[in-house]
Amino acid sequence: MNRQMILVAGPYRSGTNDDPALIARNVAAMTDASLHLFRAGHLPVMGEWFALPLIEHAGSSGIGDEIFNEIFHPIARNLVARCDACLRIGGASAGADEMVSLARQHGKAVYYSLQDVPSNDAA
Repeated sequence: MNRQMILVAGPYRSGTNDDPALIARNVAAMTDASLHLFRAGHLPVMGEWFALPLIEHAGSSGIGDEIFNEIFHPIARNLVARCDACLRIGGASAGADEMVSLARQHGKAVYYSLQDVPSNDAA
């Protein structure tokens, strides 16, 4: 099995009412999945890793403002097109579901659990 670059797609804001502690919990779940993917020999990516520093640098005043919306999902849309696969984790999330749909449109593999991701023995 070759190493895959895998976008981890899960809830960010969904179900949080924009509570920073709940958002942090969602990001921690995606980061935990990313660590598992890395240890399985793959290159994990999260849109948050790319988007959030840009959003802050661009002067966003908060989640969901014009700057946030300009950057957050477009970054993930671009990433999924460049990844080999998408891992969908967590609960309800329109954004994560969009990433799965885009992955399929681009002919990428879609996984729904870490156990479904092939291990890369050459890690």
